[in-house]
Amino acid sequence: MTQGRQRLDKWLYFTRLVKSRTLAQKIVLAGQVRLNGQKMLAPDRQVATGDVLTVTLPGRLVVVRVREPGTRRGPAPEACRLYEEVAPPHPLRSSRPEEPPANRFLHLRD
Repeated sequence: MTQGRQRLDKWLYFTRLVKSRTLAQKIVLAGQVRLNGQKMLAPDRQVATGDVLTVTLPGRLVVVRVREPGTRRGPAPEACRLYEEVAPPHPLRSSRPEEPPANRFLHLRD
C-alpha cells in the first residue's frame, strides 16, 4: 500500500459504512460509489486523503471526505476518524408511490 492510499473496498469496510468487504465490492461493481464525482466500477481503485466519496446505501445517500486510510476494522469511534461527513446522510425516496394519508376523521354512526 502506498503511503496515504488504500483500496476503495477496504476503506469502505474499515470505515464501517458497509458490513463486509464483499458487500463493499458488490456496491462498487454495481456503480453505487462515486469518487470525486466519477462512478467507480473497480473495487481495487485507490482512495487518498482528501478524496470525496458519494455512496448510495440502502435507503440513504452518504457523502464523505477521506481523512486517512485505515489499518484495521476497529470500533466505531476509530472508524469515524477515517472520514468526515461532507453532507448529512440524505434519505432516498422509495420508488413505490406513497400511500394516501389515513382518514383523520372519525365516522360516527347514527
